[in-house]
Amino acid sequence: MALYAIGDLHLSLSADKPMDVFGGNWENYVHKIKEGFSVLGAADTCVICGDVTWGMTLEESLEDFKYIDSLPGKKIILKGNHDYWWTTVTKAKTFFNKHGITSIDILNNNSFIVDGAAVCGTRGWFFEEESGAPHDKKIMAREVGRLETSLSSAAGPEEKICFLHYPPVYKNYICREIIDLMKRHGVKSCWYGHIHGAGHRHAVTGFFDGIDYHMISADFVNFIPAKVC
Repeated sequence: MALYAIGDLHLSLSADKPMDVFGGNWENYVHKIKEGFSVLGAADTCVICGDVTWGMTLEESLEDFKYIDSLPGKKIILKGNHDYWWTTVTKAKTFFNKHGITSIDILNNNSFIVDGAAVCGTRGWFFEEESGAPHDKKIMAREVGRLETSLSSAAGPEEKICFLHYPPVYKNYICREIIDLMKRHGVKSCWYGHIHGAGHRHAVTGFFDGIDYHMISADFVNFIPAKVC
């Protein structure tokens, strides 16, 4: 039983937003995802770090969820900035049960014990100064609160591993609120997505301030889930 992670599948089997239009590594990406997930066995688990589907609602995302469900192993998904379908955990689970989707669970204000490790996380927040958008302190406070709840829910002796959508450190950006929270809870490794294309060269991989960072956007890892432990 092993734990894997990947981010940003950006599936669009019903919505009209296929990532193939970007060319390069995204060409034929749906098939690449299927091939990539072949590294998982039936007893393994993969955390999908947000931007799961372009569907605007659960109903519009159904074919994408069915596709994910057909892939090997259990999948734990968290919210990304493009997951417009996102709703309450109860509604999502009810929807999955209704449609016979059995291998997908949701990471939101909770944690999971997998292979002797505590899977914790949330979407996070990313302040892109160059975009001109204001830094929303309310969103930051909400995400820090959700991560605190997730980390605190893992009260056992297991090692806490943090999964985020947004990177807590990128280029000149350092999110002290999230980094300091992870350090207080003894997090030693953090796995994140969100960054694509030319942005890959600015992604932080390796140790920063005592935490080992792993960038696992699908196009960065060639659509093959990375082994966490």
